Amino acid sequence: MKALKILVPWCLVLLIALAFFAPVGPLPGFLIGGAPSEVPGSWGETAGIHEITLEVPGPLPRVVIIWVVQSEGDLYIVGARDSGWVSMLGRGGPVRMRMEDNTFSMNATLLDTGWEPIIKAYLAKYRSDYPEIVDGFPSLDDAAGSISVFRLTGQ
Repeated sequence: MKALKILVPWCLVLLIALAFFAPVGPLPGFLIGGAPSEVPGSWGETAGIHEITLEVPGPLPRVVIIWVVQSEGDLYIVGARDSGWVSMLGRGGPVRMRMEDNTFSMNATLLDTGWEPIIKAYLAKYRSDYPEIVDGFPSLDDAAGSISVFRLTGQ
């Protein structure tokens, strides 16, 4: 009984710490995890990969779980302009991306033009699995002022 009184609080502390340091759903964290890996020459098929973990560096790094889409061999991520990670990234810069168990050092570049086909590919990829979320996305006309699209490339 005494062991249980000690074990339960420690388990709660551990769970709170994990929730605080690692991203959980829409809540950002600080730890990305994964094995450091070299960026491959080709990403292969990524249609089945629905989520990646992205770390934006800073005095207090922000780690988020986000969707990713591949178009013409490149990886792209999309975020609301007023979100924390997009604000921290600005026009782009170094990031780390965790895909499955591998973590890659990448560079994110903001697209000023040519982002519309990426949004269409993004919506097409996720519409069947997440229709209620995708239906809430802005139209292409409205997206120009509310979203940011980044290309991820090796550093």
